[in-house]
Amino acid sequence: MQAIVETLFDTVYLITVITLGIIMIRKNNGRKQYQLFGIMAVILGLGDSFHLVPRALALCTTGLENYTVALGVGKLITSVTMTIFYILLYYVWRSRYHISGKNGITAVVYLLSALRILLCLCPQNQWLHANPPLIWGIYRNIPFALFGLLIIILFLQQARQHHDTAFQYMWLTIVLSFGFYIPVVLWADAIPMIGMLMIPKTCAYVWTVVIGYRAMCSEN
Repeated sequence: MQAIVETLFDTVYLITVITLGIIMIRKNNGRKQYQLFGIMAVILGLGDSFHLVPRALALCTTGLENYTVALGVGKLITSVTMTIFYILLYYVWRSRYHISGKNGITAVVYLLSALRILLCLCPQNQWLHANPPLIWGIYRNIPFALFGLLIIILFLQQARQHHDTAFQYMWLTIVLSFGFYIPVVLWADAIPMIGMLMIPKTCAYVWTVVIGYRAMCSEN
């Protein structure tokens, strides 16, 4: 039952975000923010597929223990693409609110992103092992969480300042995605049921993409 439900959920998720992303890329009418949003959504879907597709195959066939390498590589790729996702979201913020300058913020964005990716690439993560060390899961997610916090603050401030009803909950989608993700990183190995929080985390990302898509449709 878990295999069927999880596979169906992941399939709908991947198809939804990639499809919405392609639509935004094709029908943004030259508006940079929606072109970026579309690329962001496609990268989100494709990046997650590297982990979710092997997981679905594992659940539907011989089990997760026989797909350790594929799942590990998929997690690494997903970790990098999620970082790129937030870089693009930062540029959506700049484009939507016509932000110029702010070189200090941009520097922080790239510093945290580079640190996150470098930590993900460290061999100490042991991506290809069945039981990778928890401490490195914490290390690599510290700059990621700080990056997420920065994006939350930026969208919250600008949406309120501009009375931007279309993006008024963008900050909340990011809060929810990290709020559901962090417990999984910390405790999922010890308490497997906590891994179920990845479902609402995924829903939060879908909400993020839907916000961009609906905003584009309302302006067309």
